[in-house]
Amino acid sequence: MAETADMAPARSTARSANGAAPTRRRATARAKADDLEAQVQQLQNDIRSITHTLGRMGELSVDQVKSTARSKAQQIAQRGQSAVEDAQDEFTQLEKQIKDTIREKPLTAVAGAVALGFVLAVITR
Repeated sequence: MAETADMAPARSTARSANGAAPTRRRATARAKADDLEAQVQQLQNDIRSITHTLGRMGELSVDQVKSTARSKAQQIAQRGQSAVEDAQDEFTQLEKQIKDTIREKPLTAVAGAVALGFVLAVITR
């Protein structure tokens, strides 16, 4: 029996060592889980920050595009107005030339008007 008693303390020591291993594993698992949660929280914060930054960049880009579009629209409007004024000047000069030609050669102008009327009448039938 002495052998049995000597062995019994050895077994209890082995059991306590085995019992400590799962506790250490659980503590390590908790530490890893806590670390993982902290990393996930950091990633969420980073994503929020990136989203906020992209939103601001988008707003700035929209403002820049609007500003560029307004300036281009003003330039186009100015060019259009200039083209209209040039066309009006051309038509005014053409009208003056036609009036001068009619005053100088009234019979030719009447003959031209009659010919134009005849051509339009033939086309519209």
